[in-house]
Amino acid sequence: MGNGSGVSRGDRNRNARLGRLRELVPPRHAIVGIDLADAKQMVVVTDHDSQVLARRTFWCKAWDLGVALDWAVEQAARAGFAGVSVACEPTGHRWRVLGELAAQRGMPFVCVQPLVVSWARRTEDLTADKTDEKDAVLIARLAGQLRCYPPEPVDETWGRLRHLGAYRERLTVDAVAQTQQIRDLLECVWPAALTAAAKPFRSRTWTRALAVVVDHDHGDLDRTRRLGLARFERLVRREIGRRGGQRPCMPIARRLFTALTDPAGVPALRAGALERIALTLADWHTTQARLDDVQTRMTGVLDQLGLTGLVTSIAGLSAVGAATILAQTGDLTHYPSARAVVKHAGLAPREKLSGPTPGAPSSPGRAVPGCGWPPTAPPGRRCAPTVSTPPATTTSPAGRPTRSNPPRPRPSSPPDCCASCMPWSPAGSAGTPTWPPTAPAADPQVR
Repeated sequence: MGNGSGVSRGDRNRNARLGRLRELVPPRHAIVGIDLADAKQMVVVTDHDSQVLARRTFWCKAWDLGVALDWAVEQAARAGFAGVSVACEPTGHRWRVLGELAAQRGMPFVCVQPLVVSWARRTEDLTADKTDEKDAVLIARLAGQLRCYPPEPVDETWGRLRHLGAYRERLTVDAVAQTQQIRDLLECVWPAALTAAAKPFRSRTWTRALAVVVDHDHGDLDRTRRLGLARFERLVRREIGRRGGQRPCMPIARRLFTALTDPAGVPALRAGALERIALTLADWHTTQARLDDVQTRMTGVLDQLGLTGLVTSIAGLSAVGAATILAQTGDLTHYPSARAVVKHAGLAPREKLSGPTPGAPSSPGRAVPGCGWPPTAPPGRRCAPTVSTPPATTTSPAGRPTRSNPPRPRPSSPPDCCASCMPWSPAGSAGTPTWPPTAPAADPQVR
C-alpha cells in the first residue's frame, strides 16, 4: 500500500536491500562466478551483462583457490575493471573456505541460492542440462542481477551455536525414529505395554521398566512374571537409579507388570521383536543422553552471549527453545526488522490478490457438514455441489439441435455457509466453481 511519497514501506526496504547488495557488486567490479566441487573448481570472470571475459578450470581443493582468485583479479584488470566480486552457491562447507580466502584479499563475497540457480538453469535454454561450465556463468549472471545475498559474518560463538543446533536436530530425528520403531514393534507383539502409561516415552518409569523386561529377562514375559511384583519393582528402582533418575511412579510399573499376562499380539514374532526392541531402546537411551548433553552446551552458549535472562523473560519460551531458534536464525541484529525474522521462519501470511476484486475466494474449499445447502440435502449430511443437468435436445428440420426441456431454476445467490456450496457449471472446466451460474442461450448450437 502506498503513502503520500508514492513509495511504500516494502519499496523502501527493498531499495535499501538492493543498495547494500550494489555496494558488494558495484559496476566497476567484474564478477567471479565459481562452481565449487570436491577437486574440480570451475571459475569464470564476467561483466555485469554476463559476458564471459575469461574462464579456467582449477583442479584443486577449495582451500587452494587463492591462486584462482589472484588469476581472476588479473583477468579483470586486463578488461579494465577496478576489482572483482566473488559469487558462489552455499553448498556444503566449501563456500565458507572460499569466503575466508576472499576476505583475506579484500574481495566482496556474495552467495546465490542453489534453488535460484536451478530455476535460472531452466530459463537459460528451456532444458534441464547441467554442467559446471554453465552453472558458473549462471552464478555470475544472478550476482550481477543482485539476485544474491551477503552471507552471515563469521563469529566463533554464533558459529558454535549453529553447529550445536545442527547436531541437536539430527539427534532429535534419530530419537523420533527410534521411538516410532519401538512403538510399531510393541503394537505388533505386545500392545498392552503401551497402555501402562498415558504417554509412555515421556515416562522414565515406563522406559526403565520396559528395559528391565527386554534386558533382564531377554524378552521372556513368562520369566519376568515369575519374578513377582515385589522383585520387579526393585529391579525397576535399581534401573532408574543406575541411569540417574529420581523417585519412580510405581503405578505405571505395576500396570506394565500386569500387562505381561495379556495375550494380544503375534506370539510367534514376540521373541525376535522384543530382542530388536532391546537393541533399539539402548540406542534411544544413548540418543537421549547425547541430546541432554548438547542442549546443556547450547544453553551454555546462550549464557556466554548474555541472552539467557532476556529470552527466558518471554512467556512460554525456555532457554533450550530460544537456543534452538537462534541456532537457526543466527544473530538477530543482522535482520533489518522483526518482519524479516518472521519471513525467514516461513511464518509470514501470504496474500493472493489480483485485479479489482480483493477478498474473493481462490479455491472452493470443503463443504461444511450439516450446513443445509442445497435445500434438498437431508439434514445432518455433508452438502454436495449441485451439478446442473444438461438440457435434452432434439434435431430441428434445419439440422440444428433444439432444447426440449427448460433449465432448472436456481436460487439467485448461495448462503454464507461455505464457498464449496456453490453450484458447479458444466460449461466451465472440470473442478472450477462459477457463481452466479451463466444462463444457457436460447438456442445453443453444437459445433
